[in-house]
Amino acid sequence: MENTAFDVVIIGAGVVGCAMARRFTLAGARVCVLEKAGDILDGASKANSAILHTGFDAPEASLELACIRAGYDEYRAIHADMGLPLEETGAYVVAWNDEQRAQLDGILQKAHANGVTDAALVDAATLHKAEPHLAPHAQAAIHIPGESLIDPWSAPYAYLRQSLENGGELRVNCAVTGGEFSDGAWTLQTGCGQIRATTVINCAGLYGDLVDQAVTGQADFTITPRKGQFVVFDKAASDLAQAVILPVPTARTKGIVLFRTVFGNLAVGPTAEDQQSRTDASTDQDTLRALIAAGVEMLPALADMPVTATYAGLRPASEFKDYQISQDRAPNWITVGAIRSTGLSGALGIAQHVLGLYQDAGHHHTALENPVIPVATRLAERSPRDWQEPDHGEIICHCELVTRREIEAALEGPLAARSLGGLKRQTRATMGRCQGFFCSAKLAKITEGRLTPPLGEGVKK
Repeated sequence: MENTAFDVVIIGAGVVGCAMARRFTLAGARVCVLEKAGDILDGASKANSAILHTGFDAPEASLELACIRAGYDEYRAIHADMGLPLEETGAYVVAWNDEQRAQLDGILQKAHANGVTDAALVDAATLHKAEPHLAPHAQAAIHIPGESLIDPWSAPYAYLRQSLENGGELRVNCAVTGGEFSDGAWTLQTGCGQIRATTVINCAGLYGDLVDQAVTGQADFTITPRKGQFVVFDKAASDLAQAVILPVPTARTKGIVLFRTVFGNLAVGPTAEDQQSRTDASTDQDTLRALIAAGVEMLPALADMPVTATYAGLRPASEFKDYQISQDRAPNWITVGAIRSTGLSGALGIAQHVLGLYQDAGHHHTALENPVIPVATRLAERSPRDWQEPDHGEIICHCELVTRREIEAALEGPLAARSLGGLKRQTRATMGRCQGFFCSAKLAKITEGRLTPPLGEGVKK
């Protein structure tokens, strides 16, 4: 590695880093991705609402809006060939009182200004006909037909797989601790030794400002992690809402959302809690009870539905409202920071934008002809699944219908799961009603010697 000079090194294998690797590999660059964790998607990207946003409510004329719109279009263009799920549910921004009702006209005008011209105001009767389980005090809504549900993990896995299968490289357990630029190239100090590259792209998410500071000596923004807690209801609740139910947003947050998942559940969240810790993704009972109450207030039938799971995610918010993407702090260094909650929707567009910056700086390669196009693992509830094939071997996780073959495949190759979290993201094993109660013993045997920590370690805690 010390004698190898990559065209581009990408720091961070979250959804943005994975999309970046795909885009630059397809453009012909020799790419290496560095991830400090043992599995990819182990930071901000491991927990989100998995909605493909249209950008109807993004800041007008912002870089965030441009990237969301470009990412939205590219995802829809590639999802069929790559086997990426896309459930076109649409969404309603619902007004629950007179004050919120008065804001709908402004939201509609903003949506149209942002290019979402099919957004439309609907009255209470139309809304309740489309969503009969909504509480009766819903007054009106903005209908956004283009909002859709996607899988938060199969897409970035597929992006990175396309990079790797076309010549890209990945190093995990490879934190960047420093570096210097000389003779037209960077030499990075990492947990994998020294790594050389002509250009470095910092996609370190929750640690983006710290990486900038450690390597270039300065950071132009400060990450303040924003925690979002979620409650996931049982699959029986998924029929209670057909579209995504969005609140009238505030200046600080998009608010509490009700949404189905492509895995067949219904979820409510997130909260928006600023904190200093970049690792604390814990949940607390009072907040979870408040989320359940908010969900029941919008969908009264949820009061009779059991909760399957709870989780929290951290979003890399900063003191700025827009993405912090720049290349002017040091030679051949591009920072992609403060991507907040829209990173999943904007990732492909962000990668397009950064490639443009790279090319404008005079870096050009010959784009790949006929690149390999991998097909994503099929985990969505409504897609054909491996358990339906006659030769799947055995169903290990019965709640999520995960086969032995799927688990064994997730433990092999350059993106092999190295932790239970990584295995969950690739297969959904242990993520169903029983939360691993029935399948953990078999999983422990199948994964013996593969996961860190071993499955079962620390169970008493």
